[in-house]
This record gives sequence, C-alpha cells and structure tokens, in this order.
Amino acid sequence: MFRSVFLRKMVLLVLGALVASALLSAFLFRMAANAQLQTNAESDMIDKAKALSSYLTGMINSERSKSNSSDITILIKSTDYLTDPDVLGSRFLIYDSKGEQVRTGTVETYDDRVIMSTLDSYARSNMLTTNKDLYLIGRIPNRTTQTTTVVVQVPIIVESRLTAYLILGKEIPQKSEIADSFSQVLLLSTFVVSFFMIIPVYFASKRLVRPLNKVADVATALGQGDFTKRADDSTRGEIGELAASVNELAERLSKSITSVTTERNRLKEIFDIISEGIVSVDYNLQPDYANNAIETLFEKVPRKNLFTEKLQLIPFEEVWEDFDHCIKTGETLERTIEAKDCAYSCTIVPTVDNEKGIIGATGFFRDISEQERLEQTRRDYVANVSHELRTPLTAMRGLVEPLADGMVKKEEDRQRYYGIILHETMRLSRLIDDMLELSRLQARTLAFKTFPFDLNKLLSEFETKFAPVMEDAELDFSVEYKTGPLPTVMGNPDRVEQIIVILLDNAKKYTPPGGSIVISTEYNDETDQVLVSVSDTGQGIHEYDIDHIFDRFYKADRARGKKGTGLGLAIAKELLSYMGETITVQSEYGEGTTFTFTLKRVTGTVWY
Repeated sequence: MFRSVFLRKMVLLVLGALVASALLSAFLFRMAANAQLQTNAESDMIDKAKALSSYLTGMINSERSKSNSSDITILIKSTDYLTDPDVLGSRFLIYDSKGEQVRTGTVETYDDRVIMSTLDSYARSNMLTTNKDLYLIGRIPNRTTQTTTVVVQVPIIVESRLTAYLILGKEIPQKSEIADSFSQVLLLSTFVVSFFMIIPVYFASKRLVRPLNKVADVATALGQGDFTKRADDSTRGEIGELAASVNELAERLSKSITSVTTERNRLKEIFDIISEGIVSVDYNLQPDYANNAIETLFEKVPRKNLFTEKLQLIPFEEVWEDFDHCIKTGETLERTIEAKDCAYSCTIVPTVDNEKGIIGATGFFRDISEQERLEQTRRDYVANVSHELRTPLTAMRGLVEPLADGMVKKEEDRQRYYGIILHETMRLSRLIDDMLELSRLQARTLAFKTFPFDLNKLLSEFETKFAPVMEDAELDFSVEYKTGPLPTVMGNPDRVEQIIVILLDNAKKYTPPGGSIVISTEYNDETDQVLVSVSDTGQGIHEYDIDHIFDRFYKADRARGKKGTGLGLAIAKELLSYMGETITVQSEYGEGTTFTFTLKRVTGTVWY
C-alpha cells in the first residue's frame, strides 16, 4: 500500500500534524485551566478574607460599646466558631499589630500541625510586619502532594488604626481534573479522527505523488541510458514545471550523448584502423582501452615473466614505469625500445579531466623495426661502398704518385704500373656497374621481359664454355640432370645465365684445386618447378655468415682476402625476386656449399 517513500512521508506528516496539534492543544488547555483554577482560587480567597476582615471589624466596633474588653479579646471571641476549617473553607491565623500570633485554627492531626506551621513560617517571613504592604497574597508549592497553598493577608483596621492581621491559607490542586478529562477526550478524539483520515489523506497524497513518480521514472530511465522517456508536463504548478525541466534535460542529454557517442565511435574506428598501437590506462595503471593494432604489435617480442595482464598487453617493464612516472609528474615521455630483431617507438602522454587533473595516461606505440633495419642497411651500405671504392682508389693513387713524380725510371716498371692501374680501373668500373644494376633491380627500374625458353640448351652451353676454365683451375666440373631432360621454363635466359655465372664464380673462388663443382637440375611435379643447384666442395660458409650471405657487400671469410665486390649474390637474389623465383643456400663449413634457385615450368603449348 505504501511502497512510495514520499507517500508514506506525506501520510505520516498529516497524521503527525494532527497528533501534534492535539497534544499541543491539550497541553495549552491544561496550562490555561490550571492557571485559571489558581486565579479563581486566589480571587475567592481575597474576597473571603476581605469579607471576614469587614465582619471582624464590625464585631469589634459593636462589642466595644457593650464591654470594656480589648479589641484583640473581642476579635478572639468573634472567631471561636471559625476554628474548624470546614466552616470557613480554609485555615486562618490572626496576629496582632506587632506580628504576634493571637489566634489559630483547629490543630488536631499531624497534617494540621504541618500546614499551620508552614502558614505561620511563610507569614512571618514574607508578610506581617516584614512587609510594608497590608494586603498581600502568596503561594507555597508542595511537590509531595502536587498542591499549591494560597496565602492571603488582609488587615483588620478599627477607627483607622491597625488592630490585627488576618491570614487565610487554602490548598489548591496544581492540576484540574476537568482539564485532565478534557485533554484525554481531546487526544482520544484526535486519534479517532486520525484513523478515519488515513484513507482520504492516502488518496489525496497518492494523487499528488503520482506525477512525481512519473518524473522519478523518467529520471531513472535517463540514468540507465534510455533518453526516449518523457514526463507528463500537463500538471499545473511546480510539479508540471519540474516535469517540463526534466523533459528539457532529457532532450539535451539525448543530443549530447548522441554527439559524444558518435565522436567516440569515430575515434574508435580511427584508432582501430591505424597501424600504431594505442593503450590507455587509469590512475592505478589498469588498462581501460587498447586498439586492435596493439594485439599484434608485439608478436615478435620474446615473451617471459608474463604473470600480469599488463605485461601480457605490453611486455616491457620499463614502459609501465614510464606510465607511472607520467601519471605522477604529468610529463610526456618518449622512448625507443629495442628487442631481438625488433624495435619500437613509445610515446606516453598524460590524460587530464575537465579540471586539469591527471586521471591516467595514454601510450602510442609504433613498430620501427623496418625503419631501424633500413637505417642500419643504409649505414652499412655507405660504409661498404666507401670501403670498396677506397681500396682501388688507394691502390691507383699509390701507383700514380710515383709515376707523376718521375720516380719510375724503367719502362717495364712503368708498363707494369700501367697494367695494375688499368686492372684497378676496370675493377672500379665493375663495382659501379654492379651497384647501379643492384639499385635498379631493387627500385624495379631495370626492365627485362620473361618468356619461355629451353633450359637444357642453356646448361649444355655452360658445360661447353666453363669446362676449359674449370680445368685450368684444376677443378672437376659437370652438369647433371637428375630427373632427365627439363621442361620448358619461364624466365629471361640472359638473366638466368648471369645468375648461374655468379654462382659458378663464387664456387670457383672458394673451392681449392682438386675440388669439384656440379650444376644439377631436378623437376618437381608437386610444385611444378625446376630446381637448379650449383654445388661445390669448397670451404663452406660459417653458420653465423649464412643468414647474411645475400646482403650487399657481405663477404664471408674476409680474412682470406678473396677478391670481389660482395654484390654478386645480392644481384642474383634480386634478379630471381624480379622474376618471381627464390634462391636458397645449404652449407656446412669445411664440406662445401649448395645454392638452389627455382624456375617455373611453362604450361600449355609453346611455339618456337
């Protein structure tokens, strides 16, 4: 029935007001009734005292002419019948003009003695000759009996002369029984009325609360993110104004939330498609947002000690230390992180709220492994080019200077010097040509076409041309067809010949006399490719050199001083890559090396 807190409070407020009003009315009535009771008792006592004083004065005047008795004697005789308090309705005391007690009411019980003693003490202390006023009234409260004794003093004046003091005292209850009865009736009626008022008050309050409940429902819906609810603003008064304000608030919130949501989704889409990894953390370093790129950005990083969610997300302790430092100091931090075969650029900026307080930090991460590799390649390339160019130039300078200074006298020495200079010049020319060709290959500006050709014919020509060269070098040379005659392949025969020459030249260079070099071929049905291998029984390649054997200017076993530019294998790899083919190497140091490259078989009919 009373589920609504506001409704309960309204009903309780009305009932409480009724009860409080009844209690206050009863209290004020009792106070007024008790005060009126004492006022009436005092007025009655004053009237009674004045009447008694007039009566006694008249008795003194009448008896004085009949006898020679004193005024006090006449006064005492005149009050013989008043000694019983029931006759007079109160207790009395008479004192002479000097304040000495000359007459008192009947004293039979202990209570009578206590009362008369109290009256006498009060009269001597506050009335009689201690006070210049002759007409006095006073009150003596008695907490034990819950009564108040009203004390009245009037003078007895005979022929304008003070003859005696008359003191009357009467106990009056502090509470009126009538007032108590009325208060009880008032309270009871109030409770009865309150009981019957519950129903009309409930329905009246419910009607008042209903629009407030609707406004509360709308506010609750707004808090839960539902901005379609609206309150009924047709009600007059403050409740209607409140409903209209809530509706306006809902409309503005709906527009603001829609705008914020749109911006958030737009930013999220941007963050999710960019290649940079983004991670946002709160003040306690707990991740609260990470875009899609961050999930794959650190795949190349060796994972270890990933006991926390943070390290699973970003596997670098120093990055989390930077996050902590950024949040505490508000500084923007930048760092380059290098791991095995990878490098990352890290920028961490603080996140602030509307009051410029730091509430977290956001990190931006970018994979710069390729950039670092290219930068290192560029540095190596410049160093290697400088080294390769400096060697022939130094040799040529060492020969030209003596010739220019006329230090070489003999003609045969000059001719020898000229021969060496010519050799170094040709070597320098070959180096420059190789560098230009490699650069054009890598930039894909070197134009050549691929077309079907007969690899069997090309290899037979190689066997014919290189047999005398290998014989002069005391090397066994042969061409083997492991799977028989080869099918027609796709490629450029001139470039394939250049590749084989590079491989044969390397094999001849690193194979000592008495060794052997073999060109072997094999057709693979599964891949539909022809495999061409150049094998030698030379010194082989160290395992730490084999991963770099196709790099520019890289020379294995430099200490042996083998001649060459170090660009041959790089050119061979780029030529094959240009034709869509691959080349691999297998070697064991001291036992020889095998280079193998692929060529695609031509499918369909071929016309020559």
